[in-house]
Amino acid sequence: MVGPNGVGKTNLLEALHVGAQGFSPRTRAEPRLVRFGERAARVQLEGTERGSPVETEVTLAPGEGKRLRLNGAALGSAEELRSRLAALVFVPDRLAVVKGGPVVRRAYLDRMLGRVFPSQAALPAEYGRALAQRGEALRRVRADLSTRAAVEPWTERVAELGASLDAARAQLVALLAPGFAVHADALGVSAATFAYEERGLRREDLETRLDRDLERGTTGLGPHLRDVEVRVDDRDLRGFGSQGEQRTAVLALLLAEAAVLAERRGAPPLLLLDDVFSELDAGRRRALLEALPAGGQTLVSATSADALPADAREPALVVTVRRAGDASVAEVA
Repeated sequence: MVGPNGVGKTNLLEALHVGAQGFSPRTRAEPRLVRFGERAARVQLEGTERGSPVETEVTLAPGEGKRLRLNGAALGSAEELRSRLAALVFVPDRLAVVKGGPVVRRAYLDRMLGRVFPSQAALPAEYGRALAQRGEALRRVRADLSTRAAVEPWTERVAELGASLDAARAQLVALLAPGFAVHADALGVSAATFAYEERGLRREDLETRLDRDLERGTTGLGPHLRDVEVRVDDRDLRGFGSQGEQRTAVLALLLAEAAVLAERRGAPPLLLLDDVFSELDAGRRRALLEALPAGGQTLVSATSADALPADAREPALVVTVRRAGDASVAEVA
């Protein structure tokens, strides 16, 4: 997909992601996805997956909630759509996965958890709800509105779900780490590691620190405070990585996940790569193209077709995006 800057290439990739995954990769403020002056936005996609037809429809209407349909059937949440379809995206905003704070990496890891292990998709939300309930119980005790006994059931629940979430994250990172290192090396960053140390969560540990939790009104131990390490040698890429290294790390993580999904689901995910070539030399562009999963569909945006290495195979389709008044128009070459 080619076209000069500002014509809407990123918006088109964003729309494809909304239609396939039910949310924007660029913003959580969904009313911003609705065009000025309009009451709603709708994305409809048609395609095939493993030979079967697939149709999705996602409607965003501020104040009315999000409506999702898959093959004509209404879905209860975006998680249901993501458990059925796999799509991965790289946009410049995704550098926050490496350069942002721990909360960004935790959220990204937990969304990835649902894609790779669909049966675990609800685990992060369930843990979050139990954590909130324990926090409310702690604050009620602190305000002399309840007794410590009211905290005990939630301590048990938080420990159970927290240990499960911690173990699931560790299993996921162990699956991704080898591919991450290989792809990072191919893209020019050697000795890159992706790591998460499983620590578990025991009820006894939460009970030991109950006085501190009561004082603060929050649970001060558990996977909601953990982080995943993205490093090169002994350097944490968040604080000591160059922009190029951070960009490469995000791409390597995406390629590693794509390979895992292709193996586990029997079909590669849809890949949406925005402005992915702009900071890569010809050799690394070639390495990226060679790493794309075979048999899958990848949409790559660039300002011109010249962004492809000279010896790269011809793309199956070239879409030119241009402006027409206040709208973007996509034309197939």
